[in-house]
Amino acid sequence: MSNTDKTSIKSKTASIIRATDLPKPTRKTHKGLNISEDQLLELYKSMYLQRRFEERSMQMYQKGKFGGFLHLYIGQEAVSTGSDFALNEDDDFITAYRDHGHGLVKGITPNEAMAELFGKKDGCSKGKGGSMHYFKTEKHFWGGHAIVGAHLPLAAGIAFANKYKENDRVTICFFGDGAIDQGSLNESFNLAQLWKLPVIYVVENNGYSMGTAVQRHSAGNLADRAVPYGMKYDVVNGMDLFSVIDKVSEAAEQVRRTKEPYFLEVVTYRYRGHSMSDPANYRTKEELDEYKKIDPIERLKTYILDRDIATEKDLDAINEEVEETVLEAVEFADKSDFPDDEDLFRDVYADDDFPYLT
Repeated sequence: MSNTDKTSIKSKTASIIRATDLPKPTRKTHKGLNISEDQLLELYKSMYLQRRFEERSMQMYQKGKFGGFLHLYIGQEAVSTGSDFALNEDDDFITAYRDHGHGLVKGITPNEAMAELFGKKDGCSKGKGGSMHYFKTEKHFWGGHAIVGAHLPLAAGIAFANKYKENDRVTICFFGDGAIDQGSLNESFNLAQLWKLPVIYVVENNGYSMGTAVQRHSAGNLADRAVPYGMKYDVVNGMDLFSVIDKVSEAAEQVRRTKEPYFLEVVTYRYRGHSMSDPANYRTKEELDEYKKIDPIERLKTYILDRDIATEKDLDAINEEVEETVLEAVEFADKSDFPDDEDLFRDVYADDDFPYLT
């Protein structure tokens, strides 16, 4: 390969989606979105909790407290937080393996979340799922799935069950831009539109599928994948909390009213590598710095301070409370016991008298 070819390939991986090219954020204020000042502070707290939880998780991973894979959600907190706020408490969430943020907003406690990372029995999946398999079905959180694209048909199935039961619930399914090229997406989109299923499919386009830039693995615009199926779709600025709330609220209203699916491309960015083993050498420092200037948490903090909704001291108090919560979660996870040997086959087989169990 010539140096010219190498330069050409490298140029295609750098600054693929510039921060300045993101969709324009909504012009609606918190009042325009029916968000009270107290709710706004809770949204800030939720985003900050996800950030600090993941930063502590990274530290614990580096200390050898747990192994396996660890995919951090740092930078994408506006997507999980905004989506949860826009939907009803009993609406169903399902996502891929970058699932810590989604699990926390859907009611998995920091203690349960950290214990699951540590592989402990007090974890949300009883220590048997780890980072990529968070579950809490009583809170309508259906995972956490490690196989790329495998949960898209499951989302259609959950939506079909809700339609059958006529309970007016919406299912929201999150996946990365890498999963958009899986055959399961086309099969799921086809059935969702054909059967008029109440589901919102959300691709969290953070610019890279592992280390491959989106323009190098996907032809055309991601949002256009909905077009052949006649599915409604939109593109959202995922670095802006209000934009996510605005668009997911709109999509949910339409899904409940029309009983048809909806597709959202949420353009966001992850500040860390694909996983802990990824140094992210495929992107430039300039690109990363450009996105850090629009950090969704700092963006919300500036909004709050500029409008005198809270003071710097108030936000510092929230930050300190979150920090204590996360440290307590680490201590809880460390002291929790590992699952018992007999738990190995528990929750695996539907029949209690399955041969392996007896």
